[in-house]
Amino acid sequence: MAGRGSRLRPHTLTVPKPLIPIAGKPIVQRLVEEIADVMKQELEEIAFIIQEDFGKEIENHLLDVAASLNAKGVIYYQDKPLGTGHAIMCAQKSLDGPCVIAYADTLFKADFNLDESADSVIWVKQVENPKAYGVVELNEEKEITGLVEKPQEFVSDLAVIGIYYFKQGEVLKAELQKVLDNNIIHGGEYQINDGIKAMMEKGMKFVPGKVDEWMDCGNKNITVDTNNRMLQFLHKDGHSLVAESVTIKNSEIIPPCYIGEDVVLKNVTIGPNVSLGDGCVVEDATIKNSLIQSFATIKNANLDNAMIGNHATFDGNFTSVSIGDYSELV
Repeated sequence: MAGRGSRLRPHTLTVPKPLIPIAGKPIVQRLVEEIADVMKQELEEIAFIIQEDFGKEIENHLLDVAASLNAKGVIYYQDKPLGTGHAIMCAQKSLDGPCVIAYADTLFKADFNLDESADSVIWVKQVENPKAYGVVELNEEKEITGLVEKPQEFVSDLAVIGIYYFKQGEVLKAELQKVLDNNIIHGGEYQINDGIKAMMEKGMKFVPGKVDEWMDCGNKNITVDTNNRMLQFLHKDGHSLVAESVTIKNSEIIPPCYIGEDVVLKNVTIGPNVSLGDGCVVEDATIKNSLIQSFATIKNANLDNAMIGNHATFDGNFTSVSIGDYSELV
């Protein structure tokens, strides 16, 4: 998670993208919780690969995420954007035994049993247009025999979503060290795929783990849509999403909505598909399909497909807005 998330600016100017809340929880926390659910095992350690200049407040936040899952949190730094293979090797001290590697701007929903006979499992999602993705190539036994980036001829319709399980992390570490030592670069970066392909060439067994839903957080519109879908999943599963401390005056909440602690609603209609972070004040407004972070003030608004940052103030006629932290649009 060392990237800057430039496509999601201005929301990533003050916090890294994986800490943007989706339905009230940071992206990275929801991701780790879903991984833990699929693995059906207790997590011993969660290693976060970040930029050093993210700061101690964000580091402490990440350590709290690990603690909330009863795991030890570890911070590693990647100070140069040299690719996924390089980023993983920044955390090589943690690459020992069974491990999961995940890109922290992806969310998924899945219910599959991990194939414990495999050396590795690569999470995949069936897609309509495989030419736009990196996909896996399968043999007759449904084992993965190759990785193909944006194939122009049909290989498969199973796209790699960026989450991997390795039975022996030290084997991946050894192969990625060879990638670094031999300066094997694609697109100016060291890639995890070169380590995986070397493992395949040695006869290691790779199998797909098919996910039911794959949600990205690449830009504002996609992130708002992901928030909408996550709210729908949580509501369907019976989760309580409205805090008891919410003050509601002459207002209606249309589920699914996440509404955090100490939110004040006056003369408003909220929902469906709205997240309101802690401490927000909303007056004389209608909001749907929107993601609003903590301590925002919104008045006289009719919002749809909006994303508003922490401590922001909005009072106006615009509908599909994107406002960063501590901004004012009045």
